[in-house]
Amino acid sequence: MGSITQPAPVLLILAAFSRHGVALDWARQQAEAAWGSVALESERFHFDATDYYEASMGPEISKVFYAFERLIDPATVVDLKLQTNAWEADYAGLGKGGAGMGGHIEERPLNLDPGYLTPAKLVLASTKDHAHRLYLSRGIYAEVTLYYKHRQWQSRDWTFPDYQRADYQQFFSTCREYLRARTSRGPAA
Repeated sequence: MGSITQPAPVLLILAAFSRHGVALDWARQQAEAAWGSVALESERFHFDATDYYEASMGPEISKVFYAFERLIDPATVVDLKLQTNAWEADYAGLGKGGAGMGGHIEERPLNLDPGYLTPAKLVLASTKDHAHRLYLSRGIYAEVTLYYKHRQWQSRDWTFPDYQRADYQQFFSTCREYLRARTSRGPAA
């Protein structure tokens, strides 16, 4: 019988996408107020892997990733996904009334996907069930979107097309090195 151990702390990652730069800035502000400082931020990538989101989010979407200084327990991903869903609803409400947010007309002007990174994998939380996703609790599922093998990120059959991009994976490699440097110095803060 194996011994039960506590998981190692992981690097909190937030994917934010929108066609509005002000929405991405707002998301970072909310996340930093709740989760602490951003340690690493990707460039704002042009999101064109699918037109799935265009009906609810509009055209010309950008995606940015934030990795946070404070390492987390991976079990908290459920709370984080519920929190980001609330933020999405809050932001959509702000846009409808103008409130300095540009009066966005989209049903979903901001999409937030939290997850975490370990040296071996990138995990994303979701509200949607699928054959490859495991149920966690309170309506939240998770999937291993990418895994790290032979010094590079590898995709699965279900990996979203944009996560297969070299520029995304370069950012995740930077995050992986950041995490490895943090955890080699001892326990996380």
